[in-house]
Amino acid sequence: MKNNIDLNEMGLCQMLRALEDDACTTEALIEACFNRIEARESDVGAWQVNRTREEYLAYYQANKAVFDASVLKGLPLGVKDIIDTQEMLTEMGSPIHVGRQPVEDATCVALIRAAGGIVLGKTVTTEFAYFKPGKTKNPADLERTPGGSSSGSAAAIADNMVPMALGSQTAASVIRPAAYCGAIGYVGSRGEFSLRGGQPLAQSLDSLGLFARNVEDIQLLRAILLRQSVSIKANKAVSPKCVMVCHGECVGETSTAMKKATESAIELLKSQGVQVIELDAGNRIKDMVNHHINIMAWEVCRNLATESFEEEQLSDPLAALMKQGLTMDRSTYINSLHETQMCQEWLWSYAPEVEVVLAPAAPDIAPLGHSATGAPHMSRPWQAMGLPVINVPGMKDENGIPLGLQLIGKYREDDALLSYASWFKELLN
Repeated sequence: MKNNIDLNEMGLCQMLRALEDDACTTEALIEACFNRIEARESDVGAWQVNRTREEYLAYYQANKAVFDASVLKGLPLGVKDIIDTQEMLTEMGSPIHVGRQPVEDATCVALIRAAGGIVLGKTVTTEFAYFKPGKTKNPADLERTPGGSSSGSAAAIADNMVPMALGSQTAASVIRPAAYCGAIGYVGSRGEFSLRGGQPLAQSLDSLGLFARNVEDIQLLRAILLRQSVSIKANKAVSPKCVMVCHGECVGETSTAMKKATESAIELLKSQGVQVIELDAGNRIKDMVNHHINIMAWEVCRNLATESFEEEQLSDPLAALMKQGLTMDRSTYINSLHETQMCQEWLWSYAPEVEVVLAPAAPDIAPLGHSATGAPHMSRPWQAMGLPVINVPGMKDENGIPLGLQLIGKYREDDALLSYASWFKELLN
């Protein structure tokens, strides 16, 4: 068993198994997480607001019998600050909603609370989960962006502050920060999870996101959110028989380092006897980037109608996106919706034997600086098609900065995707 200083580095299921084996106490795990936050938060800036150590422990101890009988045992959760929490403000990274107090928890928060998780705090988000950065820095290199928009959740997981965190994705808001920071980030099939209580941005694209340090933790949280039977036993990793590779250039600009990481992953797959098919998509996947932008622009200016009347308090990128949506013909929007559906059907007919797609999760390592969150184009096609996606960390550049690879699954076959991802993470590590 790790000593007290390292308890916070364990994954969620590892923590729960340690508690089951009486190898440590819940209080020790909570203390370890707060020790890490106190040591690193001034540098990383993952939290918008959070409980103090004393508040957390008092709440846990006052309800100890309930938490001890629960699945999650009172362990801490980070919640992106566009997701409503009854006990904490939800300000959405915008001056328009400073002091906004929800009257109830979002469904995802309520379900994790019911399973025994405690909200430690709200994690930093970009403005309305779009492009304007918050204060968070990348724990892998504090000079670099953590990505966005779920920047605080990705950083809190990657820096071992909490074992589980919630985010959201409309373009690349889970997969990109997970790739940049070196965390597991998962986005379910469109419609897989309830979005009640989360700020809508673009309803045809919005998805709940889960962050953790191991795939088994994602599987546990997924079961809780779907109100299915849960288990903290290690899940069986499954090797795919056939993987299709979508190289970065099929989507857009990609760095040399990311190309090398993709090629290395291909060689690892082949070394395990996995059949690898390389996708020859022409411009079809690349076209999905623009279709995604059309859908997002049309829907954002209608979801954020109230906020659009306070344009002086919006960032320039968000105001520009709204303007694009307001000046767009509805026929363009409808055509983009149609094209994304057609592309999803085409993708899986390209090679019917394919079980999962491998692609870069971002065009490169996290860029230097904090004025932007990096390019989102590597996630846009899969998000437009509503497919389940998971970032699998393990690859790094020559300086040890994370290079994320994503696995994309078939629609509503999330369980299979996660089984493949568990195997792939073991392979990369």
